[in-house]
Amino acid sequence: MACLDEAGRGCLAGPVVAAAVIIKDKKLNRAKLLRLNLDSINDSKKLTPRKREELYKILTKTPGIEWAIGRVSEKVIDKINILEATKLAMKRAIRKLKRKPNCLILDGNFKIDLPISQKSIIKGDEKVFSCAAASILAKVTRDRLMQRYHKKYPQYGFDKHKGYPTKMHRKKLKKYGPCKIHRKSFKPLKRFF
Repeated sequence: MACLDEAGRGCLAGPVVAAAVIIKDKKLNRAKLLRLNLDSINDSKKLTPRKREELYKILTKTPGIEWAIGRVSEKVIDKINILEATKLAMKRAIRKLKRKPNCLILDGNFKIDLPISQKSIIKGDEKVFSCAAASILAKVTRDRLMQRYHKKYPQYGFDKHKGYPTKMHRKKLKKYGPCKIHRKSFKPLKRFF
């Protein structure tokens, strides 16, 4: 079984990133999770950036946890829409897994076009450990990408808001207009194109 979640779906700029997580080690029980400091895993939005980074390092180095990342650029998002781009990012993450899962649990209320048994769970990242882990892996990966974009486009403050439609981001958009990584198809940005 693989669990999936994404980061960046509601952003005005940058890619959407999905993570797939498989817990291979059946002995990865609650006691071991406590020892690994993984008992605090939850929806990535409820954690501080520092805690997400800490958990990311543990998750990516723990034997018995397999994971993969898929991403879809803002250009593709503009062509196929954000929902389809999210599904594509999830498919890409699944394809990168070494083990092919026999079923999927997706955070959300949709399914993806793959011949694998699937279950969608709204707020799955709050209810299923592996979905929460996928949420953290996707969010940290995307945040790191946005930090790199900040170096290229420092005037937008991507290091602070990560492309989300914050007051600061909207103010920067009014002042500078959109850059190459802004999503042209998103309603708040259409007036610029």
